[in-house]
Amino acid sequence: MNLIHIWVFLVGLVVILYVMLDGFSLGVGLLFPGAADRAEQDVMVGAIAPVWDANQTWIVFGGGALFASFPMIYTVLFSALYIPLFTFLFGLIFRGVAFEFRANSHKKHVWNRAFFGGSLAAAFAQGVTLGGYIEGIRVKAGMFAGGPLDWLTPFSVMTGVALTAGYMLLGATYLIIKTTGPVQERAYRQAFVAGGAVAFFLCIVGIWTPYHNPEFVANWLSRPRIYGVWVFPALSVASFVLLFRHLKKRSEIQPFIWSLMIFLSAYLALQSAIYPCAILPDISVVEAASQRETLIFMLWGVALILPVVLGYVLYSYRVFRGKIVYGDGYE
Repeated sequence: MNLIHIWVFLVGLVVILYVMLDGFSLGVGLLFPGAADRAEQDVMVGAIAPVWDANQTWIVFGGGALFASFPMIYTVLFSALYIPLFTFLFGLIFRGVAFEFRANSHKKHVWNRAFFGGSLAAAFAQGVTLGGYIEGIRVKAGMFAGGPLDWLTPFSVMTGVALTAGYMLLGATYLIIKTTGPVQERAYRQAFVAGGAVAFFLCIVGIWTPYHNPEFVANWLSRPRIYGVWVFPALSVASFVLLFRHLKKRSEIQPFIWSLMIFLSAYLALQSAIYPCAILPDISVVEAASQRETLIFMLWGVALILPVVLGYVLYSYRVFRGKIVYGDGYE
């Protein structure tokens, strides 16, 4: 049982690292149409160019870890959410191609639209996938037993829009750190708008989610969970207050930190309501887990690979820690 809990923690860690780190690079792509000219677009691309591919390492790592440790989750989710998941993957591919081709193309406007379109598809599809997962998946004998469009509901569309707004918030607050001048000033305004939208959508999700899954409320109110679950909404509210306060003060680093904390608090609140369920409404992590020998073997692999990936990502951020200046690269 303890081994399964370790893998739940590892998979959850990789998921939230991907969401927060690749989230801001997707957010920059979503904000791309707001640039005044090509020079500002080049600055925005330059802000994420050194780290965007490293950020996507986490989705590869997470997919492999999920397949090895909880194969039932992997199988059922890809069957139930085939369309939004592949839309997400194709969006990432399309975005990556546009990112690279734009640098050497004379028709940059074409690839600018592709970069925005790929970012939008990837972000919205992630949110739809989340909504489809929260609503629950029909499973019989360990296999998906629903229809191909079960995921397409007003709730999943709303979560798609909500996550898109969240990524725009991360992108705007990251640009505040990495840029100066008009791009930074516009990013402050965009962060205010996106932050307000995220606060609105979190309230809607908080009200709507228990309607779809009444057991969420029962889980939150069960002992000993009830004694600590209030921490996550409180952390979310405090993060929003500090986000807007630092945006008004024109702080540079703090808005990004508190944007990340908003994501983290929402993620932990969701996990506190779901756990120990792996596939809603009634497949537990114990039922979905691989056999003990597989978990032990894969854990040795993670112990070797995870520090290397973390070290590479941290080194990338350290090397490119300055601001991007048009025409001069990093300070």
